[in-house]
Amino acid sequence: MWGRILYGWSVRRLLRVIIGTGIVLATVLLVVAGTGVFVVRHSFPSYDGSIELPGLEADVEVVRDGNGIPQIYADKPSDLFAAQGYVHAQDRFFEMDFRRHVTSGRLAELFGKDALETDKFVRTLGWRRVAEKELGLLSPATRQYLDDYARGVNAYLDTHAGSGLSLEYAVLSLQAAVGGGDSDYRPEPWTAADSLAWLKAMAWDLGGNLDEEITRTKLAATIPAKTVNTLYPAYPYDRNEPILPEGSVDAEGRFSTTASESAARRVTLSKDLLKSLDSVDKVAKGLPQLLGRGDGIGSNSWVVSGEHTTSGKPLLANDPHLGATMPGIWSQVGLHCNKFSPQCPFDVSGFSFSGLPGVVIGHNSSISWGFTNLDPDVMDLYLERLSGEGVLYNGKVEPLTTRTETFKVAGQEQDEKITVRETRHGPLISDVDDDAREAGDLAAKGKSTEPYGVALRWTALTPGRTADAIFAINKAQTWSAFRTAATLFEVPSQNLVYADREGHIGYQAPGKIPIRRSGTGDWPVPGWDPKYEWAGFIPFQAMPTEFDPADGIIVTANQAVVPKSYKYDLTNDWDYGYRSQQILDRIRRAGKLDVGKMSSIQLDTKNLNAEKLVPSLLRIGIDDDFDKQGQDVLRGWDFTEPADSAPAAYFNIVWRNLLALTFHDQLPESAWPDGGSRWFEVIRTLLDQPNSSWWDDLRTPQRESRDDILRESLVDARAEITTKMAREPDNWQWGRLHKLTLTNQTLGKSGIGAVDRLFNRGPYELGGGSSLVNATAWDASQGYTVTATPSMRMVVDLSDFDKSRWINLTGVSGHAFSSNYTDQTDLWVKGETLPWAFSKGAVEAKREHTLTFTKPER
Repeated sequence: MWGRILYGWSVRRLLRVIIGTGIVLATVLLVVAGTGVFVVRHSFPSYDGSIELPGLEADVEVVRDGNGIPQIYADKPSDLFAAQGYVHAQDRFFEMDFRRHVTSGRLAELFGKDALETDKFVRTLGWRRVAEKELGLLSPATRQYLDDYARGVNAYLDTHAGSGLSLEYAVLSLQAAVGGGDSDYRPEPWTAADSLAWLKAMAWDLGGNLDEEITRTKLAATIPAKTVNTLYPAYPYDRNEPILPEGSVDAEGRFSTTASESAARRVTLSKDLLKSLDSVDKVAKGLPQLLGRGDGIGSNSWVVSGEHTTSGKPLLANDPHLGATMPGIWSQVGLHCNKFSPQCPFDVSGFSFSGLPGVVIGHNSSISWGFTNLDPDVMDLYLERLSGEGVLYNGKVEPLTTRTETFKVAGQEQDEKITVRETRHGPLISDVDDDAREAGDLAAKGKSTEPYGVALRWTALTPGRTADAIFAINKAQTWSAFRTAATLFEVPSQNLVYADREGHIGYQAPGKIPIRRSGTGDWPVPGWDPKYEWAGFIPFQAMPTEFDPADGIIVTANQAVVPKSYKYDLTNDWDYGYRSQQILDRIRRAGKLDVGKMSSIQLDTKNLNAEKLVPSLLRIGIDDDFDKQGQDVLRGWDFTEPADSAPAAYFNIVWRNLLALTFHDQLPESAWPDGGSRWFEVIRTLLDQPNSSWWDDLRTPQRESRDDILRESLVDARAEITTKMAREPDNWQWGRLHKLTLTNQTLGKSGIGAVDRLFNRGPYELGGGSSLVNATAWDASQGYTVTATPSMRMVVDLSDFDKSRWINLTGVSGHAFSSNYTDQTDLWVKGETLPWAFSKGAVEAKREHTLTFTKPER
């Protein structure tokens, strides 16, 4: 999710920024200084006592349990959200400030010139500009909630600065003193637009198939498009059920599970596009740090009706799979009106984002909901034929829209500037890359034979009302109100699952998803040809939905949403359904479910890819006893991957070697397999083609077959696991390879032990893996290290909300060395959860801290 920006930038580039600007030196000075302990603890907020909060109409009480999770009680929404803003700032303000610098394209203000590449890209897209435009579309109530939240954040900023806000600010101040820059940096006031801009970052990470579109295009520049398609197999409808196995759009334009329709149209690649592949290849090379989110980003969510539960009421589970951040991406909170009424309609608890008021996923007093990514195709690349100061469209030249963006850079007196150019389709993202921009400038002057730019059309660049949807869902008491709220949820498009205390369950796919006149969205298209325009958006009434299905089960895990008969194209890049099918199978075998059984399904580590592949591996003849000992470890394996599993360790090394031997010789490094569900399906198909050209290793003089590559994978894996762990299989454990280190978003990759120990935690040995229900993803092109995880887990019991359970990847606090920094992590690693107090009585029973916000005395 956040991975495309935070992980793409911070992991690959931040180390260079840190070293280059002196942050390492500054932090080491801080650690060894006598004031180090004071500075570290100086930012810890007060969870007890009384604090005046400007603008309150009545006192607000914040009750925290031993994990620091806040439950906020107020008489009015304005007070409730002001208090949430203050509390978020207490716990996570540096994270909030860092996020707004990312979403505003202002990282260079904090980290210097090496952050400019990311800033230029974000400014070119214009996330912040769109967020500011959205403010005028929101309901008066939502706009007020955002302003109230900002008022609470700013009240905290008024009384806290520098190291009093966060240890990171102390480091940045020392960095400025060592390396030059503003050592008196003070965060500017929080605004409503800062909150909305974060939604654009979420939409970017969850917004579609842009990385797949670019990868396909780059591959098609060197190998036939038909061959490329073998690496993107069709969804296996015959084995892995879609979310809604039946349904289409009826004669009145509404989605119905009983309607049927002919298969959706598919269009072949245009000749104009094939001529322009080199241009797109140049663009793609200019954006390596922002593309390629990986297979690990996804989620599981499912809901079962009372017929499947011990209580007779629904149960709902959710665990979003996101990049493993430090602190974790979610912040738990409860928001409660002291007297629930139309004037104060909030009694809600769940997972929020710091910087954004309200609850994103959770439950209120009547309903519960969960999200998974629909992964819709809402981004298209348009090849634009530039002409002078304009762009060719339908035989005529249209003017480009331009604007100047100015960047302040830490450690540099002179500002940097770029000109952003836009066509009718969107910003020219090719201008962000220096080489591509130079080619575009030459083209505009008529000096190039390659007069192309590349524009991005993306639904999130049109202002929308997703913020309205969040508050409407928080308030919804019925399925009807929930669906009405979903009509406003435009980007990012999600799979919404629903349950209520009356016993109903449901599913709704909302979102702004384009209808294409031509093409499928899989490949860039000619921007000069009107036939590739969007013809509008799928009407909400035609979007997939289901209420109280006959079998009482709804499972969403990023798999196909609808059968092939559905009228519209949502995407061609679903997850391939291995997780969702395993969840379905577990539910159908489980008998009556309770919260504990639902949690156990979330921890399922069965590898359905191994179940298919291992029989083929065991049929391979191996003569050497040493190598055969490794192969024999797979015999009798149940295909589960707990952290202490020897077969899982050996199989995953075999899997990684198999992918490398099969594809590395024929694909560019940027397209090497990450090992996720798409590659499960690719290899599954190739197993039935023993003489496919993919099996041949072009680096050797002979021609290899399937069995040659399977044998070599087994032998190479035996050598690798012996080197990495031990000769004897009794000492092999998957978790010794598959480790998670929680790395601070900004200062955690210094490579200096003293610095890293300040902010990072781990490593933790984990079970699970890519495209398993317990989705601790790893990238087979890189190694076995965990790259994405279930960012939280929750199970909601609609018979009694106080019987629900939840857990966060880290703690609520973003302050290193706070007792609530990683106090939930050890439980998360063990697959355990915390009781989720909701009623006032349950909250009181867990009360350990009380903070009261009061009206200032006049």
